[in-house]
Amino acid sequence: MSHVFPRHCKSDNPVAVGGDGCFLIDASGKRYFDGSGGAAVSCLGHSNERVVAAIKAQVERLAFAHTGFFTSEPAEALADLLIAHAPGDLDRVFFVSGGSEAVESAIKLARQYHLERGEGERRHLIARKQSYHGNTLGALSAGGNAWRRAQFAPLLTEMSHIDACYEYAERREGESLEAYGQRTADALEAEILRLGPETVMGFIAEPVVGATLGAVPAAPGYFARIREICDKYGVLLILDEVMCGMGRTGHLFACDAEGIAPDILCIAKGLGAGYQPIGAMLCSKAIYDAIAGGSGFFQHGHTYLGHPVAAAAGLAVLQELLDRDLVAQVQARGAYFEAALRARFAQHPHVGDIRGRGLFWGIEFVAERDGKTPFDPALGVAGKLKKAAFDEGLVCYPMAGTRDGRQGDHVLLAPPFIASEAELDGALDALGRAVERVLASV
Repeated sequence: MSHVFPRHCKSDNPVAVGGDGCFLIDASGKRYFDGSGGAAVSCLGHSNERVVAAIKAQVERLAFAHTGFFTSEPAEALADLLIAHAPGDLDRVFFVSGGSEAVESAIKLARQYHLERGEGERRHLIARKQSYHGNTLGALSAGGNAWRRAQFAPLLTEMSHIDACYEYAERREGESLEAYGQRTADALEAEILRLGPETVMGFIAEPVVGATLGAVPAAPGYFARIREICDKYGVLLILDEVMCGMGRTGHLFACDAEGIAPDILCIAKGLGAGYQPIGAMLCSKAIYDAIAGGSGFFQHGHTYLGHPVAAAAGLAVLQELLDRDLVAQVQARGAYFEAALRARFAQHPHVGDIRGRGLFWGIEFVAERDGKTPFDPALGVAGKLKKAAFDEGLVCYPMAGTRDGRQGDHVLLAPPFIASEAELDGALDALGRAVERVLASV
């Protein structure tokens, strides 16, 4: 009998005992291709010698030093390397243990920045519907997924949510992609004006929406317009790259594809590649200088900030990404993967949309293609796809509630950057068998 509190009390998960490249191995010896990197985490696979060696060496040298008293060599080196490659004028790095902590830190920093500048009335954060920013209360308040928020709603902070840039479901007939992007972005300006520009502290968005929409990139020009609006009203732009960053979408930072830079940027998952829990919040020089020139104290923190072992792992991961030019490999493998996905699934009668970027792809399943009609939620299509794929030896990330938190089903794919074309083909074979098995019975 287990005393572990699992994610789902009625699940009976196998015990993972090993990792070999792109595969996980359970106690029976069965191998599973990690087609979603867990949750877009395991970008380097499960047996990277350089990262393992870096962790061992750091543990032997120094396991922990609280940041209230010390900094550490790996934290300093990782911050330097991140800023050397970061977009815009991002200049400082605040290390945390994961994505939710990074987003919480960003929200608090945005508020304190305005306070330090004498604009204490700025208190509103605007986010987007069908977004996901984490499970701590502040991050969950920012998230726009109705299903994840529902039972905790009385505990959440009130925040505004505008429409996501989700052209498959929401672009009007006859509307160009560019026009749709501009119209959707303009909703931010309308919401700022509704709240009062002097009361808005920030806007948060995922450059490529991950878990809740299934790898949805923005329409061309959308984020350029968002950046203009934020600048016009003195609103901080916070980009959540926890899932889509660190090379996952074919750029080290996902916002590079949009030609813009944020004021605050959140990363996690791929930064530690699963070898250690680590995340980071990056902020601009202007934001840091406002704190440093004011109170000098960011009133926020956690015990494991800047953990030396986690920082050493993150540094080794980032060095692997850069030294092996794995971001370029993501672009090449991503093009191959997209073509294979479309060849296998684009004409399937229950596949409505295939979207993504790099090695970050989503397939949205529908009951009826022409009308883009989602399946009845009672059918539980996403959950059935997860189980069927797992039976076939594929770990993928299905999600229900794609459209509105209740209706809609998609599968998210985020394989390791090191996956070969043959391994990607094998993953799609397994997914194809699972899709046929599930959809034949609904």
